[in-house]
Amino acid sequence: MIRTVIERLRRTLVTVQEFTLFTVALIRTAFIPPFYGREMMHQLYFAGIGSLLIVVVSGTVAGQALALQLARELAQSGAKSQLGHFMVISVVRALGPVLVGMVVASRMAAGITAEIGAMRSSDQIDALVAFGTDPMKRLVVPRMVALVIALPALVIIGDTLAVAGGGLVGMQYHITWESYAAGVLRYLTPRNLLVGMIKPFLFAIMIAAVACWKGFTSEGGAKGVGVSTTESVVICSVGILVLDGILTRLIFRMLHW
Repeated sequence: MIRTVIERLRRTLVTVQEFTLFTVALIRTAFIPPFYGREMMHQLYFAGIGSLLIVVVSGTVAGQALALQLARELAQSGAKSQLGHFMVISVVRALGPVLVGMVVASRMAAGITAEIGAMRSSDQIDALVAFGTDPMKRLVVPRMVALVIALPALVIIGDTLAVAGGGLVGMQYHITWESYAAGVLRYLTPRNLLVGMIKPFLFAIMIAAVACWKGFTSEGGAKGVGVSTTESVVICSVGILVLDGILTRLIFRMLHW
């Protein structure tokens, strides 16, 4: 029993070490030429435009659902004019980055891991190495760069739609659009934006690193690729929640909140 626990702990530590080294190598390689511009543009389209619809739907629906809950409670306490304030705090600081990050992670992590895992099982990655091409530069870096560019832009779109959806809900509770917009603009401060916009950059790096690493380490043919894809989505989703908690504490401490 004890030997089994020790062995599992050892394998876990080895896995963490391998992933950490992979992530460090990925970040370092991203600044070293050559740069595959065409591949980056292809991945940017896949990550940005391809994820736009689910972000629009998720942001709009989640924003209205949140506003419905807040407006009801604020109306009972006589503070419904503060709906814009609470929507900015809730969406920009916390809900927007996490929601969009998890939605994009579910799509991108599955796609990246499945694609790279299939390439590995069919020996295409070994073929790249044989022809003198660095798989890290050719496959991983373009996907990370694309996510680093696309995810913050998608978060901005999701936040905007969520806050706008909150305004539509507020009108049902007789909150004028002018009053709602004034509350939004009053609390849309650089500090609140900073809290919400630092997160997607780090989420993007984590999603790309986890998805590509699981693809590179997948084994066992089609079944192994399926297992790696599932694990990739789970790790990215849980990782976003954990990373969000850590970043929120660090940023709040940095801003002396």
